[in-house]
Parts: sequence; C-alpha cells; structure tokens
Amino acid sequence: MSRMPGVCSLRAVALALALAGGAGLAAAQQAPAMVKDGVLVGHNDMTLYTFDKDSAGKSACNGPCAKNWPPLMAKADDMTVGDWSIITRDDGGKQWAYKGKPLYFWAKDSKPGERTGDGVNQVWHAAKP
Repeated sequence: MSRMPGVCSLRAVALALALAGGAGLAAAQQAPAMVKDGVLVGHNDMTLYTFDKDSAGKSACNGPCAKNWPPLMAKADDMTVGDWSIITRDDGGKQWAYKGKPLYFWAKDSKPGERTGDGVNQVWHAAKP
C-alpha cells in the first residue's frame, strides 16, 4: 500500500477542523436560553424576565421574591459563553445572567409563550436579546 505525501497531514488537519467545529457547536448548545418571538425563553420554552432592582451581576430577588420569580439556575459544571454569565446568589446558588442581567421565570406563567410577568409592578420585563 503506497502512501501519498501529505495525505496523513491532510487527514490530521481535517480531523482538527472537525473537532474544533464540534467544540463550537457544543459551546453554542450550552447557552441556557434561546430567542423565541423576540424574547428569551428557557429550554422549557417559558419566558424569561429581568428585574429593574438587580444591579449588574447581582440579584436583588431572594427569599419570597425568588418563589414568585424562580431564577434561571446554572448547574455546577455550566460554563459561560458569549453574553451569558453566571452570578452567585445570596444563598450561594448559581444563576444565569444575560449581558449582566440575572434571569428569572414567573411562577404565574403556566404555558410556553405566556408573558404575564411583563410589566409587573413596572419593574419586571420580558428579557430581550
């Protein structure tokens, strides 16, 4: 079996590119939410919200507030990507933030596509990309 010069190196380059492309795909799949109808939604298709009283990288919604507005929690092995970051909550839990704004669900949204939390007390807003 004869080998052509450079064939092994071409295969190595092709494999490296395939792996790099796969790594990019994996990173894209790690985003904790997606855009649907102009707003951010979790992987459960439920609308995500931001809270005006939060400061960049810090949640002001804890205790009873977090029962009504459950945070979009991050898992221990989640990694940040692009505009997505992870903040540490007062209770030590990890929460996803988009462009520095912590993200929450609204307990009264009962089905995908609902946005009943948008405008609540004039401080809660559907999260937009």
